[in-house]
Amino acid sequence: MNMAAVDGEDEASRRRVRGNLLRLAVATALNGANTAVFVATGAIVGSSIAPHVSYATMPISTMVVGMAAGTLPNGWIARTHGRRAAFVAGTSCGALAGLVAAVALLVGSFWLFCFASFLGGLYASVAQSYRFAAADGASADFRAKAISWVLAGGIFAGLLGPQLVTWTMELWQPYLFVPSFLAQTAVALIAMAVLLGTDLPKPTREEVRAGRPLMQIVLSTRFAAAALCGVVSYALMNFVMTSAPLAMRMCGLTVSDSNQAIQWHVVSMFLPSFITGQLVSRFGAPRMVLVGLGITVCSALVGRSGQDVAHFWTALILLGVGWNFAFIGASTLVLGTHRPEERNKVQAFNDFIIFGLMAISSFISGGLLAEAGWDGVNMVVFPPVAIAAVVLVATGMMRRPGQVRGV
Repeated sequence: MNMAAVDGEDEASRRRVRGNLLRLAVATALNGANTAVFVATGAIVGSSIAPHVSYATMPISTMVVGMAAGTLPNGWIARTHGRRAAFVAGTSCGALAGLVAAVALLVGSFWLFCFASFLGGLYASVAQSYRFAAADGASADFRAKAISWVLAGGIFAGLLGPQLVTWTMELWQPYLFVPSFLAQTAVALIAMAVLLGTDLPKPTREEVRAGRPLMQIVLSTRFAAAALCGVVSYALMNFVMTSAPLAMRMCGLTVSDSNQAIQWHVVSMFLPSFITGQLVSRFGAPRMVLVGLGITVCSALVGRSGQDVAHFWTALILLGVGWNFAFIGASTLVLGTHRPEERNKVQAFNDFIIFGLMAISSFISGGLLAEAGWDGVNMVVFPPVAIAAVVLVATGMMRRPGQVRGV
């Protein structure tokens, strides 16, 4: 065997992985603007044009429904036509979401705005697969770092999304937020252009047909524990974050206060990503999940201790950091439950479970906030965290090596 040729192939593979990683990180940042615009405005718009105040968070809930609904189709497109085709479909939904939302606000249609947020959820569901796409072709030791570095692109989302709202929301009076959604459409089209340059080969027919049955994989204890940790970390973060802007408004705080709170929350979700991959490699994914869940509990405790700006901001920052550690750890655990030819269907099913249960949590957050207040929202955090921690320990995953390897 020509070792020079092998070395050349290895170097070419590393360049391809690094190139994809950069593009996927940029696309993550741009997609974050889509999510942040809907999160920062959804409950406020909902409370203004919804038929009842209890429907105020429904736009954000329908976005999460869109995230759940888009996961399995995204997996099918990626498995049969390649990940790049799935990326184009997702960004197309993102561009359309901004246009539909702008029209909905112009005509004052709550249900049309909910449909726009659903389209935004479809875009977000595809963007969630960026973290797994970054691991395609990467060595086992590099996978956790690839996931965390792609998610690090969300730091810029935390800066871009809320500021996009602040800079544009009053540009077209009296149509508040309409320019923000038009700007979000432009950002989605830029993301499409970035993703068209990714080098992710289309799966062969043999790869599509190969692999174990999906149910055999998802019924294993390893997958069940990994998926549960992903569900708890993401659903709780979304549950609290969804209620936060409206809760701040109910406490007499300003829209600017809530926009900045969401901004620093999103930054805190992604800023630790520069070190989370190294921490996962050193201490193991299960331990990082437990640390993340513990920080989420601290967030709830701060949230229950006061309702001024400092308490909201601190709680949301801790919530973001806890999500980062727990979700990256859980995503790394999922990579250890499947073979390469099984990745698209297993990863899509994992995200379907996560965002399906997130949708349920989103629908009840508005009603719970109205009935039990901000304290009640934070109280919900404790039981799921305890269950996830017990399952993680009971399944023996804490005794596994720090680096999760493929099956």
